[in-house]
Amino acid sequence: MQIYQQILTVKTEGKSFCKITNPVQDIVAQSGFQVGLCQLFLRHTSASLVIQENADPDVLKDLANFFARLVPEDAHYIHSLEGADDMPAHIRTVLTHTSEQIPLANGRLMLGTWQGIYLWEHRQRGQRREVVVQLMGQ
Repeated sequence: MQIYQQILTVKTEGKSFCKITNPVQDIVAQSGFQVGLCQLFLRHTSASLVIQENADPDVLKDLANFFARLVPEDAHYIHSLEGADDMPAHIRTVLTHTSEQIPLANGRLMLGTWQGIYLWEHRQRGQRREVVVQLMGQ
């Protein structure tokens, strides 16, 4: 078994979902692995990684609306040095994931037909985010 690792840099546009399925699949192809495991790790505490519906954009809108109600930005948080959106972003990250694992077969991510990989930016302003893509396989 071999390991291949690359950092994927993603520029977000503020609070939104940024689909990263294709760039991750490109890294899988570069590795040359036919079978194995893809581990993704987001190196931040105010954004998330999610595997979610990639066909109907209303799913992502509903998720964003739900989290906006669940973790409002106008609540009185103690941690507020970086702005009103900072602590809610940290809470949203705790409720979701900063890592995902996806099996590989035939040199491809084994995602379901309607699944896509998203970096979910929880901050109002765009950020430069880094995703560690680590592959184990052959």
